[in-house]
Amino acid sequence: MTVKDILKITLNLVSIYLIGGFILTMVYAKTSPIMYRNAVLEKETALKNLIPAADKIEKIGDWSIHEKHAEYFVARKGDAIIGYIIQSFGKGYSSYINTLIAVDKDFRVQRISILGHAETPGLGDEIEAEGFKKQFYGKDTEHLKVLKSDTTEYVQAISGATISSRAVAEDAVKNGVDFLITTIREKGAEHGADSSNN
Repeated sequence: MTVKDILKITLNLVSIYLIGGFILTMVYAKTSPIMYRNAVLEKETALKNLIPAADKIEKIGDWSIHEKHAEYFVARKGDAIIGYIIQSFGKGYSSYINTLIAVDKDFRVQRISILGHAETPGLGDEIEAEGFKKQFYGKDTEHLKVLKSDTTEYVQAISGATISSRAVAEDAVKNGVDFLITTIREKGAEHGADSSNN
């Protein structure tokens, strides 16, 4: 093989890489705004589904957990506050579990929604099952504890997925609700609390 052949092959490979990189850049530039818009719409739908009685759900702040950016919201019906929603993350078996938690004015959990995760299919992904999520209804922070045995007072672990169960209940949900309680009580009306309750 001559130097000329080597240069020709090298130039062809460089050309292929440059063209491929340009195509990938163009595809990303086209799809990135669409993916972002879809994620925003998915989050808005999830927020509305968490507190369907609300006329308006407004963002009232930002916070971070596990170095991940999250948000929290107030839900109103007319002028009355009917609850709060907080986004939180729990460190699972193989991913951070992106979770939305709706609470009433007394900070009791009403619903949770799992926005995203990469837990083990067939085991950890059972955190998305309605049976698991329904266990959170009415729980205060004292009862957001995972047990491996049958329980209605606390949260029953998913068989074979205790780490994922704890990531949702004891990490994402409990820490999110604790943060919300502290923030709303300390910062009052500017963070959504009724000024008449302060």
